[in-house]
Amino acid sequence: MSDLQISLLVIGAGIVVLVLAFNWFQERRFRNQANAAFQAPVADVLMQRDAAAPARDVHDRVEPALGPADDIEAAERQMRVDTQSPRPGAAPVFAAEAAARSVRPAPAVSSAPSQPAAAPYDELIEYRIRLGSDGVQANALADAYTTTRTLGKTVRWMGLPIGAAQWEDVQPWRDVHYQQLVVTMQLADRNGAVLEEQLMSLCELMQDMAQRHGLRVACDDVVEALERAQAIDRFCVDVDVLIGLNVVARGEGTVNLARIIHQAESGGMVLGMDGVFQLLDSRSEQLYALCNHDAEPFTNEVVEGQMSQGVTLQFDVPRVPDGLKVFDGMVSFGRKLANEVGGILVDDNLRPLTDTGIEKIRTQLMQLYERMEARGVPSGSRRALRLFS
Repeated sequence: MSDLQISLLVIGAGIVVLVLAFNWFQERRFRNQANAAFQAPVADVLMQRDAAAPARDVHDRVEPALGPADDIEAAERQMRVDTQSPRPGAAPVFAAEAAARSVRPAPAVSSAPSQPAAAPYDELIEYRIRLGSDGVQANALADAYTTTRTLGKTVRWMGLPIGAAQWEDVQPWRDVHYQQLVVTMQLADRNGAVLEEQLMSLCELMQDMAQRHGLRVACDDVVEALERAQAIDRFCVDVDVLIGLNVVARGEGTVNLARIIHQAESGGMVLGMDGVFQLLDSRSEQLYALCNHDAEPFTNEVVEGQMSQGVTLQFDVPRVPDGLKVFDGMVSFGRKLANEVGGILVDDNLRPLTDTGIEKIRTQLMQLYERMEARGVPSGSRRALRLFS
């Protein structure tokens, strides 16, 4: 390459650099001019000498007035906009603040409709099917309602009547239309865990009913429900304990039934249809029971001097609330019976129950109740009464 060519290249590059620099300078100058033309000075409100001086607002203001709550709220919102984002030429902030202090808007009353309560459903011990409709009459559910009573597990029907906010137990004979239904099957009881066939039968029954009456239906997952059923059933087996304390005669003798019955009645126990005395709580639920060792149950008519091999006090551990207190009461009553008839308090193996033996039972009870609490099934609760039935 010759010297002439190199010189021409250097000159060309210099010209390109000069052109680019000139264009950048021109662009910057025009941008500054445009900003100066369109940017209005913003007054410093802290330097305003005459706050009452009239000011021009570039947008329509909504002044607060004694009117409907919606108008007042709109005015308050507009004032917040003016205060937080002043535009060029807007009135000073102090004017909006003074107007806001002069009228205190009344709180608006919410007109949102109340939401229906959640459908009663125990996710620990129930399988759920949900149904929706534009209004199905209760008597249209009668056949399916009756059939669910034959499936081998407890089935609950809950319905939300049209226009109501509270769910209720479905009664097919009532003149009522339901907009939502929830049908549940209990997953376990003392007969064991629910079977897959039972859940599938319930779901198929609800689907058939939904198809006949134009309902929308959604069945919960059967596999997941079966897993929950097995888990809760294993738990129930572990804590399902029945404690028995026996009052027997010393040696080869017998005990006087008339005296025992008198003590039972004096202690507030009532005789059930099955010939067993029961001590009941305020809910009419059994706290503990007293039954005869002999084949014959207790009756209202006891012959004076009638004797028996002994009697048993029974305590159904998971069904009794405040179980330790009730157990202590049963032990005290058993000892009283033993003293009355000259007998002795023994366990199921006919071994005498000492204070040490009683305390050992209490410790075991305490551990069982702690497990039940931790599992969400407190003893004597509605959930416990359902599972241990």
